[in-house]
Amino acid sequence: MNGGWRIPFLFGCLIVPFIFVLRRKLEETQEFNNRRSHPDVKQVFRILLANWQVVIAGMLMVAMTTTAFYLITVYAPTFGKKVLLLSASDSLLVTLLVAVSNFIWLPIGGAISDRFGRKPVLVAMTLLAIVTTYPALSMLAAAPGFSMMLGVLLWLSMIYGLYNGAMIPALTEIMPAEVRVAGFSLAYSLATALFGGFTPVMSTGLIEMTGDKASPGYWMSFAAVCALGATLYLYRRTRSAVSPAHETVS
Repeated sequence: MNGGWRIPFLFGCLIVPFIFVLRRKLEETQEFNNRRSHPDVKQVFRILLANWQVVIAGMLMVAMTTTAFYLITVYAPTFGKKVLLLSASDSLLVTLLVAVSNFIWLPIGGAISDRFGRKPVLVAMTLLAIVTTYPALSMLAAAPGFSMMLGVLLWLSMIYGLYNGAMIPALTEIMPAEVRVAGFSLAYSLATALFGGFTPVMSTGLIEMTGDKASPGYWMSFAAVCALGATLYLYRRTRSAVSPAHETVS
């Protein structure tokens, strides 16, 4: 079982072919198709700098996605084995089932946001994360076991999946059409580096510093607060916009 931590990532690789198929079938927005020129590298940097508030807010929107993912998949086996003192096999099985759950909830989140709008889903999921993450982990810390760990992480997986399903199209829509790919990639990379990548270290440090096994919930709640603030800021910023891309995120 030494290599068992790779299982969720191998499972995630199965999604890649579907991504290419879906991307080939997607139609670009009218705003994107109406572009008459493609910016060079210098123009891309200039546009990104001119829209730095959008990039930073986008990074904070992604913060909840990367933090939740790293918490419930990357850090989960270590948390289960070393903190909750469960067996390695139980911890890895929970992680695998959570990966399956992520795969299920992502398209559901996207479909719901298509029907009811991005903002309601994003706000609802961030509030749910803020209110329930620490209490859920506290319940797990008080009664550690396979079933409890599975239930708690599946709950967090639902929040992650529904949020991410709405966040990805929302982040795409709020980026300027000229630098949509670069802006999306930069925001996502920054969030992964500053929030997601630090989640295992922060979780371990918080537990050691406070003695509270549920304290990783503070870190995810903080990321959710950042995401909520960024969501409200971006939608207030785009409310008066009249372009088709902005209308889709109103």
